[in-house]
Amino acid sequence: NERFIKLKQKFYFAVFQVNVPKTRRTYCKKCKKHQPHKVTQYKKGKDSLYAQGKRRYDRKQSGYGGQTKPIFRKKAKTTKKIVLRLECVEPNCRSKRMLAIKRCKHFELGGDKKRKVSLFKKT
Repeated sequence: NERFIKLKQKFYFAVFQVNVPKTRRTYCKKCKKHQPHKVTQYKKGKDSLYAQGKRRYDRKQSGYGGQTKPIFRKKAKTTKKIVLRLECVEPNCRSKRMLAIKRCKHFELGGDKKRKVSLFKKT
């Protein structure tokens, strides 16, 4: 029964929307103390044309003979792990670090907070 509950919790994490505030007070390694950090979502950079694998692939692809390497089509996951980029707001510091959080279908940065609505209205 406990295993089922844990599986259920993991499943719910993937379904619900995750809302993260745009600023977070957390430890800065450079300042050696807790500081406010600006939070943004990490984005992958553009692939380099001069990486060894890309050069080898382009060389193999050139000329006659069609597609030489298999194109990956068996994607297993429906979500990606969210990575936050934390930047210290101290003007002299500005150090950046990454923080990975769990998988989720819907990710929101600095959205409206959910308010608890009272069921009984006062008259």
